[in-house]
Amino acid sequence: MTPTSLQRLRAELRELAEPQVRAQQERVLSPADDDELLGVRVPVLRRLARGYRELTPDELDSLLRSRVHDERFAGLLVLAEQVRTARGAQRGALVDFYLARTDCVDNWDLVDGSAPVVLGPWLLEESLDVLDRLAGSPSLWERRIAVLGTLALIRADRYEPTFSLVLTLRRDPEPLIHKALGWMLREIGRRDERAMVDFLDRHAPDLPRVTVRYATERLSPEERARFVRRR
Repeated sequence: MTPTSLQRLRAELRELAEPQVRAQQERVLSPADDDELLGVRVPVLRRLARGYRELTPDELDSLLRSRVHDERFAGLLVLAEQVRTARGAQRGALVDFYLARTDCVDNWDLVDGSAPVVLGPWLLEESLDVLDRLAGSPSLWERRIAVLGTLALIRADRYEPTFSLVLTLRRDPEPLIHKALGWMLREIGRRDERAMVDFLDRHAPDLPRVTVRYATERLSPEERARFVRRR
């Protein structure tokens, strides 16, 4: 019997696994007890995903609900490939599919690898109300999805949604949110340093210290010290 695309993808993932990468995953991801790590490098996952754009929603759902971490990541990257070529209602349906399964996007690497390229392109064309909903979620991962989703907006020189989320989430209890906020501010600074500096001039004393440190990494030592001292 000819194996299905899903079966081939799962077999390829296991062939591409590297023990040293798995050991690194175990150190940096803090996986749940029932999460199986294979150890496939992210660039390898991205290349693999490009060859499986034809996966059906049911096959993607099977990947996203797998307890194999690399299978979930591969499913998200296939979904991103489908979003990249979709338009209009088709893209909206794919984003709805993603937002209905955020419980499967349950580690920082899965969020960072999917939110900018699945949710992000859709935000460029649609209402931003979903950001408020995600930012108000009790789920750490949904809140981080909201923050990372704005990367597509930043790259389109639309900074206000990110600035708004920084203020909304500045008292979040999770360091992973503080770091994500600083990362997105730094991305704004890469495109428009003046806009980021003006924002920090107004708000740095009220932001988490790690947010300010991440945001100012590319500034001159003197300028960076000026902001960090205020925290």
